[in-house]
Amino acid sequence: MRLRAALPGNARELVGEYERHLELERGLSAHTVRAYVGDVVSLLGYLHGVGNADDGAEDGGEAAAEDVAALAGLDVGELRAWLAEQHQAGVSRTTLSRRAAAARTFTAWAHRVGKLEQDPGSRLVAPRPHRTLPGVLRPEQAEQVMSASSAGAAERDPVALRDHALLELLYATGIRVSELCGLDVGDVEFDRRVVRVLGKGGKERTVPFGVPAEKALRSWLDEGRPVLVERANGAAAKALFLGVRGGRLDPRSVRRVVHDGVGSVPGAVDMGPHGLRHSAATHLLEGGADLRSVQELLGHATLATTQLYTHVTVERLKAIHDRTHPRAR
Repeated sequence: MRLRAALPGNARELVGEYERHLELERGLSAHTVRAYVGDVVSLLGYLHGVGNADDGAEDGGEAAAEDVAALAGLDVGELRAWLAEQHQAGVSRTTLSRRAAAARTFTAWAHRVGKLEQDPGSRLVAPRPHRTLPGVLRPEQAEQVMSASSAGAAERDPVALRDHALLELLYATGIRVSELCGLDVGDVEFDRRVVRVLGKGGKERTVPFGVPAEKALRSWLDEGRPVLVERANGAAAKALFLGVRGGRLDPRSVRRVVHDGVGSVPGAVDMGPHGLRHSAATHLLEGGADLRSVQELLGHATLATTQLYTHVTVERLKAIHDRTHPRAR
């Protein structure tokens, strides 16, 4: 925010236009918009000499001339120099790749709306990130997590019923934590055992869930939610999962629930909702599901993202082979 405030007025206006484009025209989530805008502010800060993405604005940043065009001098050389400066500062390959992608998106938009005569981002190549997956639960560990959660829910405490329901639903569907928190009661169809999810880019998909998740959801809706909904008001009254004060459950609370639930199993890798999503995808593939079906369930835009999970299953197969085959060693 300090760096954005230190930009020349015309650059700040440009950032505002781009932010509105991301929010209103592309319908991106608040988190994604914040990340894209932050990278663009970093780029413009570098271009106008008013600081960098990691240190914030420097004193005197307002001295940049207001009459200089917001994108003056922006070409592929400047883009490369911006990334090179961050590389020298120790920024990771993954972050550099993300910032390069953000810059390409920004320059393509700027060219399309007439802010740039040419699109320099189309010629920008960044190092590929080291894409790694977090640890995943073994199927028996996932079963232990759900069993422990079910034992807590047996006390019929509203919060325990809620926590068990959200753990079962996260693992059954592999949906993102933001998608879980955005669910309304009407998004659950018990007759078909599916949930309608609004994913990235405003794309809706339908994801099935099994009998354990159905039972946990019904218990929460019948016994737990009515206690908390009395404290709800406004739009939160429609939310599937509620906080103890009646508001829509937030991602931070879900992360705590998953962390505590997984932590109850000895030897299980520490994880949050994203790790539970990875576990669900891995177990689907190990159970014989095809990549295209898993892609649809997870809401991945490309099959390449889903293919990352095959590395996990292959490594597991190799470990099993090494441990059990008489000619493995």
